[in-house]
Amino acid sequence: MSAPDLKLEVVVIPVADVDRSKAFYVDLGWRLDADFPFDNGFRVVQLTPPGSPCSVQFGTRITSAEPGTAEGLYLIVSDMQSACDELRARGAEVSDVFHPAGPGGQFSTDASDHAPGPADDNASYSTFAHLRDPDGNRWLLQEVTTRLPGRVDTETTYPSAPELAQALRRAAAAHGEHEARDGGKYDDNWPDWYAEYMVAEQAGTELPT
Repeated sequence: MSAPDLKLEVVVIPVADVDRSKAFYVDLGWRLDADFPFDNGFRVVQLTPPGSPCSVQFGTRITSAEPGTAEGLYLIVSDMQSACDELRARGAEVSDVFHPAGPGGQFSTDASDHAPGPADDNASYSTFAHLRDPDGNRWLLQEVTTRLPGRVDTETTYPSAPELAQALRRAAAAHGEHEARDGGKYDDNWPDWYAEYMVAEQAGTELPT
């Protein structure tokens, strides 16, 4: 008997000021999916991070957890420094890039548990940064460049035309380097190379060179 699909759809985070939190996450570029207020005081706001199949919800009368107590929520990125720079430019409070000084150090707020800079050899799954929202809810940015075997079970999709265009630009830049390494010869099979690059980038597997 096969196991039924149990897809993680939404994670609830506790906030003190719904409008403030909504503005913060919208400014980060997260897609606003819903903002439904009801006469009895219940209100639910749902947003989705770029490229994520899972969304977040917050609002009023939605959780009894204290605002700011959510932590250890993973956001996966393919380029940590670029992601941190972009988030800071959008007004987010992001820590310096670090790797754990010991097992589990990524979850600690003690700087002594963090070794500065990316992991040795930029090892996948091993480079982190912390992102805090206005209430102090703490997201854990993790750089994944190559996924472990058996960890990929998704289709390659892009939620919007601008994100697809950005992926094409990244593939084009990487392909330009590929052609340069091959003596500058024109690659007739560039569509195949682009496709391989874009699928690998989204899956977090090894990129073609």
